[in-house]
Amino acid sequence: MSLTEMMKKSLENDLVLQYLVRPASSASSHPKAVMLLHGVGSNEQDLFQLASHFPEDFTVISPRGPVVLGDGRFAWYEVDFSTGKPSINAGQEAKSRQDIQQFISQVKEKYNLSEVYLGGFSQGAIMSFSIGLTHPELVTGILAFSGRILQEIRPQVQRNSALQQLKVFISHGTQDSTLPVHYAREAKEYLQEAGVRLTYHEQDMGHQISGEAITKVISWLQV
Repeated sequence: MSLTEMMKKSLENDLVLQYLVRPASSASSHPKAVMLLHGVGSNEQDLFQLASHFPEDFTVISPRGPVVLGDGRFAWYEVDFSTGKPSINAGQEAKSRQDIQQFISQVKEKYNLSEVYLGGFSQGAIMSFSIGLTHPELVTGILAFSGRILQEIRPQVQRNSALQQLKVFISHGTQDSTLPVHYAREAKEYLQEAGVRLTYHEQDMGHQISGEAITKVISWLQV
């Protein structure tokens, strides 16, 4: 059986979002999980391929976006780049945020988790920022690969003690033509002003996740 077939077979349907899961290899007194959100036009299998890189004492979970774009292609919301700047479907984004928040609560209960790190690539990173910044009590940290912080959610961010406890890891390519690096630099400035615990990396690459970024985020998770 191929890796893809194995992942398809293990798709779970018992919570608000469909998802793939790699349970932690052993019981822990402080169970942790990494939740990975895919980008627009992808699916839950994409980032789940990274599961083997994460520490075995972490549960790894990858949900499927609820917006159907085509065969095997999903999103958290539709986005239009025709003007040169991304324009989002705000209603879909708000609904997906609600779904992911509910999903995090369900996953914590089902897997008896003490901590959840929420992360993703591109649109998945955007959703991770939105949820982590508006509801920092839900997650321990954010992993943002090639994302941005939506202007639409900034008025909802409360600069309180919960936000200042939030850990954030950002990785972005200086050659990114989809979401240019200025988005990451704006996020860096915004997060530093908000007082979160920020780790920031730029790399000479495009709109992608590099092996170096995965190595760095694994080290970050274990600090």
